[in-house]
Amino acid sequence: MRGLDYRWVEALDAVISQRGFERAAEYLCITQSAVSQRIKQLEKLMAQPMLVRDQPPRPTPAGQKVLGLYRRVRLLEQELLPEVIPDDCSQPLSVSLAINADSLATWLLPAISPLLKSRRIELNLLVEDEIRTLDKLRSGEAVGAISMESEPLPGCVADYLGRVDYLCVASPEFARKYFADGVKRESLLAAPGVAFDQHDDMHERFVHQHFNLPPGSVMKHTVRSSEAFVRVAVEGIAYCLIPRVQIQEELASGQLVNLIPEVFLTRRMYWHHWALESGVLSELSQLLISHAQDVLPQ
Repeated sequence: MRGLDYRWVEALDAVISQRGFERAAEYLCITQSAVSQRIKQLEKLMAQPMLVRDQPPRPTPAGQKVLGLYRRVRLLEQELLPEVIPDDCSQPLSVSLAINADSLATWLLPAISPLLKSRRIELNLLVEDEIRTLDKLRSGEAVGAISMESEPLPGCVADYLGRVDYLCVASPEFARKYFADGVKRESLLAAPGVAFDQHDDMHERFVHQHFNLPPGSVMKHTVRSSEAFVRVAVEGIAYCLIPRVQIQEELASGQLVNLIPEVFLTRRMYWHHWALESGVLSELSQLLISHAQDVLPQ
């Protein structure tokens, strides 16, 4: 079987990143016809489409996997051949990570900042709910993912990071308005909560598990920002489930109160990455795992 010609995959990558064939041709300094021919050759080799020719174009599932391989090969090339690409003119290494918003808002950046400061890395953070981050690793869009899932994908490793405890909190003003008589089914039906997006069911599962409220029965704002969750709670707009590690100062100062001290929700987090790593990716994994295990409860 004939192997991959990485010029073909480079053309596919350029069409996706540049959002079209014309810009891809300009980026690669070749004709638009040459870009099209390279992608057709790749599709002929793989015996299936690599590209959905929409506006903008997007990769098919098979195309995503090929792009994932191509991006890992590019990382390895820059690691193995540093003398060919001098530091003062080298292209930055593009590293895509699939992460959840709560990790980004708390411990992730301090974990990897030494690497970002010492190496030329172009970081691409794909922020998803922790239930869906593995999809990005599976498709090849990311080289690593933070997930609640403990079972690794084929060819990958899942390293335990630690535990994230979510507290049910609100401002003192909000607590007096809605929960003066305690947190009960009736008060929860009246009080607004918060969800990250339409896929985030943590809030509904929490009230169902502890208060037997059916899905869809509680009012929720949708806020796609972990930092904004804290702001929403502090401003007295809603009660929220927020990681303990994220609101220690607000709890200590009295800006937020723990509505149900005896009850909290725990999620165990794992770092999923390729088993055969070297160079930057290996260093990134080591920093990320070590820092998370230092700051997160085990």
